[in-house]
Amino acid sequence: MGENASFWESLIYAHPTCTTWKQEAEGSIYHLASILFVVGFMGGSGFFGLLYVFSLLGLGFLCSSVWAWLDVCAADIFSWNFILFAICFVQFIYVTYQVRSVSFDREFQELYSALFQPLGISLTVYRKIVLCCDAEVVTLEKEHCYAMQGKTPIDKLSLLVSGRIRVTVDGEFLHYIFPLQFLDSPEWDSLRPTEEGIFQVTLTAETDCRYVAWRRKKLYLLFAKHRFISRLFSILIGSDIAEKLYALNDRVHVGKGFRYDIRLPNFYHVSLPETPPVQPSHHLQRGSPRRKPMGVTNCSSFSTQS
Repeated sequence: MGENASFWESLIYAHPTCTTWKQEAEGSIYHLASILFVVGFMGGSGFFGLLYVFSLLGLGFLCSSVWAWLDVCAADIFSWNFILFAICFVQFIYVTYQVRSVSFDREFQELYSALFQPLGISLTVYRKIVLCCDAEVVTLEKEHCYAMQGKTPIDKLSLLVSGRIRVTVDGEFLHYIFPLQFLDSPEWDSLRPTEEGIFQVTLTAETDCRYVAWRRKKLYLLFAKHRFISRLFSILIGSDIAEKLYALNDRVHVGKGFRYDIRLPNFYHVSLPETPPVQPSHHLQRGSPRRKPMGVTNCSSFSTQS
C-alpha cells in the first residue's frame, strides 16, 4: 500500500502547480489547429461525414505538429500529433476508396437518390441490392410485352426506371405503371417462396421503358442473408400494391354517380342496398390486387401484342 500511495503521490505532486501564466498567446498555427478540431468534430455520419471529419482532424493534427516543431520545440508533442495526422490521412484514403468502390451508373445513382436514399439506406446496403440484379438495367421497347396473361411465369421482381407500362386483362385496361413502381408486385406478393405461378394480366410497354429485374431465387437468398433488406422490400412492395389498389379504385363506380371506396366498403352497401357489391374477377390469383374494374369498357387500342 505504501508503494502504491507513493506512486500516486509522485504522479500527482511531482510537478509543481502553475504559479505564473504566460502573458503572450500562442502562435496563429496553434489557434488554427484548435479551430480545425472544433469544426472537424461537428461532422456527420456516413461516408461523406467520415471524409469531412478525418480531413479536418488530419489538418488540425498537422497544424499541431508544425506548432510543436516551430514554437514549442517539443519532440514528444510533435511525434504524437504527427502520428495522429498519419492515422487520419490513412483513414481518409480508406474511406475515399470505399466511396469509389460503391459508385454506380447514372440510372442506379438516380434510383438511389429518388427511392432508397430518402429511406436512409446506406450506399453499402444499396450496393448489395444492385449486385443482386447484376447491376443491369433492361430495355423494353414500345409495344413489347413484359408479361403475357396466362403464359409468362412469375420468376422475378422488376422495378420500372423510365417509361410507362399499361396493364390489361382480357384486352381491358386496368391501370398504368409509372417509374419507381414495381411491375409485378401483386404477383410477387401472391406467391410464397416455394410456389410457382403465371401472370394473370398482360403488361405492355406504352413507351420505350427501362427496368431493373431481380431474379426470384437470387433475391430470396439475399433476404435470407440480410433481414433488413427483406423488411425494406416488404415495405416497398406493400406501398406499391396500395398505390395500384387506389389506381383501380379510381376506375370503379357503383352507380348513381357514386365512386366505390376500398377504405369504406360497407358505406355504399348501406346507402345503396340495391347496388350489388363489387366482385373480384375470377382471373386473379390468390391475394393479387389487380382486378377487372366494373363499368370499364373494352378499348381495342389496348389490345395486347405478342
